[in-house]
Amino acid sequence: MKQFCVCILTLLVFTSGVFAKADFDSAAINTLDEVRIYGSHIAREIVPVQTLSGKELQKLSVHSVADAVRYFAGVQIKDYGGVGGLKTVNIRSMGSQHVGVFYDGVKLENAQNGIVDLGRFSLDNMDAISLYNGQKSSVFQSAKDFASASAIYLSTRIPRFEGNRNSNIKAKFKAGAFDLLNPAILWEHRINEALSYSFNAEYMNTSGRYRFKSKKKNGYDTTEVRSNGDVYALRIEQGLFGKIAGGDWKTKLYFYVSERGYPGAAVREEPGKFTHQDRQDDANIFIQTTLRKSIGSRYETQIVGKYGFDYLHYSSDPRIDVTTMYINNHYRQHEIYLSVANKIKLIDFWTANLSVDGQWNTLDADLVNFVYPQRYTGLAALASSLDFRRFKMQASVLGTFVRELTQIPAATAGDKKKLTPTIILSYLPWDNNKLNFRAFYKNIFRMPTFNDLYYTFIGNKNLKPEYTRQYNFGMTYDNRIKRRALKHVGFQIDVYYNEVTDKIVAMPTSNQFVWTMTNLGLVEIRGIDAFITTSWKIKNAVDLKTRFTYTFQKAQNFTNPNDFYYGHKIPYIPLHSGSVIIDGEYKTWDFNYSFIYTGERYNAAANIPINYTKPWYTSDFSVGKTFKLARKELKITLDVNNIFNQQYEVVLKYPMPGTNVFIKLNLNI
Repeated sequence: MKQFCVCILTLLVFTSGVFAKADFDSAAINTLDEVRIYGSHIAREIVPVQTLSGKELQKLSVHSVADAVRYFAGVQIKDYGGVGGLKTVNIRSMGSQHVGVFYDGVKLENAQNGIVDLGRFSLDNMDAISLYNGQKSSVFQSAKDFASASAIYLSTRIPRFEGNRNSNIKAKFKAGAFDLLNPAILWEHRINEALSYSFNAEYMNTSGRYRFKSKKKNGYDTTEVRSNGDVYALRIEQGLFGKIAGGDWKTKLYFYVSERGYPGAAVREEPGKFTHQDRQDDANIFIQTTLRKSIGSRYETQIVGKYGFDYLHYSSDPRIDVTTMYINNHYRQHEIYLSVANKIKLIDFWTANLSVDGQWNTLDADLVNFVYPQRYTGLAALASSLDFRRFKMQASVLGTFVRELTQIPAATAGDKKKLTPTIILSYLPWDNNKLNFRAFYKNIFRMPTFNDLYYTFIGNKNLKPEYTRQYNFGMTYDNRIKRRALKHVGFQIDVYYNEVTDKIVAMPTSNQFVWTMTNLGLVEIRGIDAFITTSWKIKNAVDLKTRFTYTFQKAQNFTNPNDFYYGHKIPYIPLHSGSVIIDGEYKTWDFNYSFIYTGERYNAAANIPINYTKPWYTSDFSVGKTFKLARKELKITLDVNNIFNQQYEVVLKYPMPGTNVFIKLNLNI
């Protein structure tokens, strides 16, 4: 596998060199390139949306996308310990598999377990992160965009050139706690007025070691060192961006390889010793292309294609770690995905879209009695939008058609067909457009993963799919103010009720790779998401922005009235949570303070004292200074995370780091 990765890496670097040699005389051409404009205002979209972008995103003291997503209302992150630990996202308590993660508009897939590890994705090349509840506001999208209960959209940087510049170079170096070394480079080149290229590479190496307090009967009183959290990771991305008459296209080639240890639960098997030695090697490669083109004034089409390959090697040795079983397994996934979307503007206020997607997934594994599943998925979405001056309405219906094949015909889970509708309403009561009311209903269908159905000794081919129903009512207010220090204020609040039928809950066993699956017949979720943003200009010198989020969430299990825990809250969902971001700039200085709070919760289905988990909070701070060096720009940033050295666990027995410090250097050429 390492030889294969080296070959791919060599190919990528060689391709970069080829484009570096291509030099077209475009100095005399003034081209208006595509620019994505992001603001701090509340987006007046007809579905709940939250966005972190631009400087606001880059200033956060975070390592990855998973760390940044924590600042969205309604989100719960499960973090299994430090830099190397698995990180999954759960939105409005509906489970990680109901969260669609889209990378430059194309969904990231993992047919094996349905979970995308957001810890793999760096912020180094990220323009914006957006979270949509329900689905995106636009009807012009692929069928797969309609197929999730909520979605996270990761938008990477599109090359932008000022004036007659034909190249941009950005270099970054980060070092500090956990023996972290994290260099990265971004190179963008304008080949001609219609074609540009980007190359981004990032390397990370860390021991993942940090001290934590070990709990005894009388509380936290023993200091231990978290081990086996080392990570080596290399990410390389190449992009081609083109313009055509009436549209544009882009192609992204992505390569990621890592070797890591999984720290495991901090459960002492021998006096003073935590042994966990689980190891995992990964390789992920995909190439995707998106083309958009308008034909006339009323028709627009989008074509998407993708091929992806995932390799995973997981090993565990009970001779080293007595808490686990012997595992030495290799997994390979292949994915082919095609999508065509067609938007027609029937009349000025009426738009319709028809999207058709096809996907093939397969999983190979060296497990005993493995059935080698294949899944053929067809998706078709018909959507329509009415847009009047104050009133907007969208309606869509998604058809999901799944065919399963296995080497042993009797082992297959069978075919599935399902139609799921969505309706969205929005109303502006006054002409000033400051206040907006909205509501939506969505029904969605999710197939169990390959692990759920076919994992040897654990999978259950008779496991039922999950069905969800979402009800949401909310409002937004956005006001820009003149002639005052307070320049902008906006808020968004949404009240929601969700039902998940036959909810599949996965919990880790003695190691992080083998999970046990259980069906909860009915889960009911009631909640409120709210956030407020403000922008200030103090004495025409200091720019200040604030962002406050709050979530109330009550997710209860109503499966069996005879169960002791009937009506109890499901594991790891706090009743109250929230965050604060304060971001300031003064001349060449900037600072950022961020705070996260997660309230009390339970770590098991029974809400009894022994399963009670305490609240936790963290405060992070960063300060940066920018230096102008001729035509270059150097920025030095100091990050201090968990400044009050809070001892906490997001997941029981997976202690998180105390105070940790990093320094970052960013050079723009």
